[in-house]
Amino acid sequence: MNRKRPAFSPAQPRYRLHAAVSLAALALGLFSSTGIAMDQERRVEDSAQQGLAVTIYNQDLALIKDQRQVTLEHGENRLAWRQVSAHIRPETALLTSVSEDVGLTLLEQNFDYDLLTPQSLLKKYVGRKVEVVRTNDAGERTTESATLLAVNDGPVLRYADRIETQVVGHLAFPDVPDDLRDEPTLVLHLRASEAGERDLQLSYLTSGLSWKADYVADLSQDERTMDLSGWVTLTNASGIALRQAQIQLVAGEVNQVSNEHPMPLMRSKMAMAAAAPMPEEEALAEYHLYTLPRQTDILNQQTKQVALLSASQIPVTKELVVRGQPYAYQSKTGDGWSKLAVESLLKFVNRDGSLGIPLPKGVIRVYTKDSQGHAQFIGEDGIDHTPKNETVALKLGESFDVTARRKQTAFKKLSGSSAYNYAYEASFEMELKNAKPTPAKVRVIETLPGDWDILKESQPHTKEASNLASWVVEVPADGGTTLSWRTQVRF
Repeated sequence: MNRKRPAFSPAQPRYRLHAAVSLAALALGLFSSTGIAMDQERRVEDSAQQGLAVTIYNQDLALIKDQRQVTLEHGENRLAWRQVSAHIRPETALLTSVSEDVGLTLLEQNFDYDLLTPQSLLKKYVGRKVEVVRTNDAGERTTESATLLAVNDGPVLRYADRIETQVVGHLAFPDVPDDLRDEPTLVLHLRASEAGERDLQLSYLTSGLSWKADYVADLSQDERTMDLSGWVTLTNASGIALRQAQIQLVAGEVNQVSNEHPMPLMRSKMAMAAAAPMPEEEALAEYHLYTLPRQTDILNQQTKQVALLSASQIPVTKELVVRGQPYAYQSKTGDGWSKLAVESLLKFVNRDGSLGIPLPKGVIRVYTKDSQGHAQFIGEDGIDHTPKNETVALKLGESFDVTARRKQTAFKKLSGSSAYNYAYEASFEMELKNAKPTPAKVRVIETLPGDWDILKESQPHTKEASNLASWVVEVPADGGTTLSWRTQVRF
């Protein structure tokens, strides 16, 4: 059902503070209120919704702000606020009056999530009378009263003259117990100082809603630039449909007190949204907030994708990297060669002019075109939350044509008899080969433990960090080269 509603701003809580009512009292409501019967409740359906805003965080957490028009009576009111998330954290709920000064006093709240099912109905009728209805071959119906004694592995029924453990026919119940609901409902028992229609907003935290970012990069054939598009995948397993909701996404790790919220298994279907316009991005405390440009529907048990960003002609560089291990500098490793992986990296800077917006954590998948112009997948890598002007390095895989192997050519212990005065000297050779018809540059990175010095080397190194030495080695086309070095390490 399509409903027109006024534009709803996520930043709207400019409400008068004295109208806010904290709903923390009795928030663990596993029981129903005993004061007013359900037939005296006023059902507040989502058809009364005036606006819906949802802020989704990274860690299975969302803030729902649900604004509805409610008719209040003077004095006590019992509102059954239906279509709330099945994973609501009721202790976080907050009720506010949006537009007018309304004296509201919360007396009690209960979150009723004991839902009406055949099994739950049976359990509620243990110890009570039910009717057993039977129909014979001629179509004649008969009924017989029985008391439901137990339902553990099936119903146990006491008739006037016997006890039976199987039902021949079917059971009929006189009514639905007050503490069973057809859907999760937050029941608000409150007192209003005056009667009338009011716009109230219920805000609460919930699990069951999540988002993640995915990126697709199209690498140019000369491997100098790429086009990048980003998608946000929204997943709704909250138990309710979110219709015409203003969606905001928070990138960053928000601290929460550890609390387990089990997630149900779900099937999802994919809905693709238009790629433009792009979301608006802004800083929010120590995080980044992305506001989707249009209201959208996210149905329960649905996965939807919406466009996050689109950038073209981003400068990139490709790099081949070989990484060594520190253990070879403090023990003899043998006389043989050991093969090392030659990683293929793609680097770019998140810089204004080509990109320049904070990138949420996600996976970047890289494609390039072959000689016939067909797109081919060449690798993927995950990125963390990346602010502006940071360098992103994607590991696409390992080189097929450029190979590396290393061996320890000498090792000796110089000194040491305790855990704090060992000294070793070790020598190495690395052989790099290139089967490509063009030259290749390989960056060799060695991790050295303790205090170290390079005593001799076939070409100068760069000290990248206190424990890192690197060499950039030119490897000729259809050829190879050897890098050698001798080190001394002290602990």
